[in-house]
Amino acid sequence: MALEIERKFLVLGSPWQDLPRSAVMRQGYLLASPERVVRVRIEGADAMLTIKGAMQGIVRSEWEYPIPLADADELLKLCEQPLIEKYRYRIPHDGMLWELDVFIGDNAGLVVAEIELESEGQTFSKPAWVGEEVTDDKRYLNANLLRHPFSTW
Repeated sequence: MALEIERKFLVLGSPWQDLPRSAVMRQGYLLASPERVVRVRIEGADAMLTIKGAMQGIVRSEWEYPIPLADADELLKLCEQPLIEKYRYRIPHDGMLWELDVFIGDNAGLVVAEIELESEGQTFSKPAWVGEEVTDDKRYLNANLLRHPFSTW
């Protein structure tokens, strides 16, 4: 079983402005509950099916499988609507990879940065553009942004 250990932060400024524009990431949820999530994601020509278990602090079980793009397109039609859409930027910093998501659509204006860790207690340095931590704020989970978009806060 794979584990996802992740922390999430708000972003200060616009550190992605000078980076090449990423492909739009579209993701939908076949199932989204506190106990389990089944997600379909398309980013460019790549498609993934992801299954996640319940969160235990910042840790949760996660299984991720590449699937054919045509299958992902069809599965997205079965997902709750609207889809989550965002641009993702991958920014290396001090030996770690930060994933910065710039949301569009109903979540426009929201920008978050995530870092995946090897262990819960792993230390890391934050880039200057990393702001308030929102790991424990469930509103920022993508599955929750589907039902309660940032534009309604």
